[in-house]
Amino acid sequence: MRAVVQNDKSRASGRVPAGVRIGVAVLVLAAIASGCAQDGGSDQVAPAGGQQPLDAPPARALDSYATKLRAAHAARVAAAHRWDLRKVPLAAPPAPARKPRIKTRKGFEVDGHRERKLPPVFTTVPTRDKVVFLTIDDGAEKDRVFLRMMSDLDIPYTAFLSGYLVKDDTRYFRKMQSRGVVLNNHTLHHPNLRGLSYRAQKREICGMQRYMQKRFGKRPALFRPPFGSYDRATLRAAKACGITHVPLWNEEVFADRWEYREADRRLHPGDIVLTHFRGRDQWKGSMADMIRRFLNKVTAQGYAVGRLEDYL
Repeated sequence: MRAVVQNDKSRASGRVPAGVRIGVAVLVLAAIASGCAQDGGSDQVAPAGGQQPLDAPPARALDSYATKLRAAHAARVAAAHRWDLRKVPLAAPPAPARKPRIKTRKGFEVDGHRERKLPPVFTTVPTRDKVVFLTIDDGAEKDRVFLRMMSDLDIPYTAFLSGYLVKDDTRYFRKMQSRGVVLNNHTLHHPNLRGLSYRAQKREICGMQRYMQKRFGKRPALFRPPFGSYDRATLRAAKACGITHVPLWNEEVFADRWEYREADRRLHPGDIVLTHFRGRDQWKGSMADMIRRFLNKVTAQGYAVGRLEDYL
């Protein structure tokens, strides 16, 4: 499914990469902290004549914050070296205070989409932040090395799970959830929903909502139709099951290659990237190999990996 080309305007924006901003912040904060403190590292401000010395908590707080930033960056550098990345992944900017308005991408609408207030279907989040969002589908492969790698590098991602694939090892996904990953709906049995009856589609989507509530304690707000295939009945059923957003994707990454929706074959700010829980039996590499390919490319192009839910 090909769509209209969207141009990358980030190059003309003059935005400073997140990693550079953090480095500057560290230096500025350290300078402020050292300037606020007395010679010799005293925690007191020189008093006016005849007055008692005053403590300087702002200086200590700034110094502590700068120290934490330096430590976090050092840990990221060490993790990048351990996992054989070409460059240190860039830190994502803070979550936006005002969430962008998410609309259905042109050409992805169904009849009555706006009138029925059906969930938006989109491939890119509208943002000027130079971030992309990693999403992982189905749950077939339960790779422990992948879990360690993502925790070590502190890279956010969003999972879309199918019930029949995760039921044999729900502990794996609960461990993922405990590390801050949001688990979402990818149907019970992963059928191609397009053309199925409304009742059949509702069984697949609402059934997975109930399964997620039982196994993971929460009904998801996000739903991705298998194969990216849907129709009006899909979105009606999704809405009836409590779904608010239907993210698709603009790029797909494998262990050995990338695939693109856009003709320009480039990343764009806010792009959603798809991959799958797969191993060497189905890929030319492991999930760790896939993440390495993903991070090497996005970092080389000046992108950080953001948390999708922060923008919705």
